[in-house]
Amino acid sequence: MLTALSIRDIVLIEKLDLSLARGLTVLTGETGAGKSILLDSLGLALGARGDSALVRAGAEKGVVSASFSLPPTHAAFRHLAEQGVDAEVDGELVIRRIQQADGKSRAFINDQPASLNLVRQIGWLLAEIHGQHDDRALVDVARHRALVDAFGGHDALLAAVGDAWKAWTAAREALADARARVEKAEADRDYLEHATAELRDLDPQEDEEETLAARRQMMMNAEQFAAALGEAKDALGDDGTLEARLNLALRKLERRKDQAMGKLDAVCGALDRVLVEMAEAGRALASASRDFVYDPKVLEKSEERLFALRAAARKYKVQVGELTALRQRFEEDMQSLADGGSNVKKLEKGRGAGGFYL
Repeated sequence: MLTALSIRDIVLIEKLDLSLARGLTVLTGETGAGKSILLDSLGLALGARGDSALVRAGAEKGVVSASFSLPPTHAAFRHLAEQGVDAEVDGELVIRRIQQADGKSRAFINDQPASLNLVRQIGWLLAEIHGQHDDRALVDVARHRALVDAFGGHDALLAAVGDAWKAWTAAREALADARARVEKAEADRDYLEHATAELRDLDPQEDEEETLAARRQMMMNAEQFAAALGEAKDALGDDGTLEARLNLALRKLERRKDQAMGKLDAVCGALDRVLVEMAEAGRALASASRDFVYDPKVLEKSEERLFALRAAARKYKVQVGELTALRQRFEEDMQSLADGGSNVKKLEKGRGAGGFYL
């Protein structure tokens, strides 16, 4: 049922919020009081043709919102779902129509943009507006079937037919797609055999390009890294002379520490920490040096692999990361040829299910 009507800047109405309760609502008034404006506003919200003349003089746009309280099983929600619109919000449906003064018009269903045609279809399921000569709408052939089905209470049958239509359409599309793939694969058999064998031999892996590129970049800079690490090792005294001198100094100070009344404790502690950190730094430098050993063979192998992947991607006009999926698709097409189109035959056998034929 219609629960509220909100109007902004339509004809003579600047602002109106009308709430409606259950039962009969009667709007009375003398000629010119504005009753027709309310009906025109409701009609605009339900998909009637827009007109810039409906916008109040001096305003940039007019807005009408109609709110409906509906059961979850209402045909309007079902129709919206069939159109891919998820508009159910606790059984409330709000249609908002914006009419611009320049003639343009926009519509929203529960704050989701909607075409005027969809709003018109939903509006026909929500309300009937009768006026002079409206009986002529009975000759509209497009409405006859819906009227008969509604009178006969055929909602469940309509839903079953709709589901059957969707299943039939999906099966028909699947069969057409399978046939097209087999026909294309047959026409491109030589190409498919060559491409499948080539990609199988190449065997591209996920994220391989990024890994190879990073490894290549590191190898190209390995000599610079090794030189910097060598300088750091020289600064620490790679021959152990500096560490030995610091150890000797620490031992001398520790022998005299007890007689220094605590004045050497800080110095001894600092030297001890320096020696510990030096040992840790030495181990870290040794480990890093092993990681940055320049090996021209490893670099050459990484570059050859990387360039082979990029060449294949250019050849098949895809990104390197898409080569794995492309190989799988080629293999599926080859399988379609190998099994003699068994998938097509399987789909064709199911065409009589439910009494429907593809």
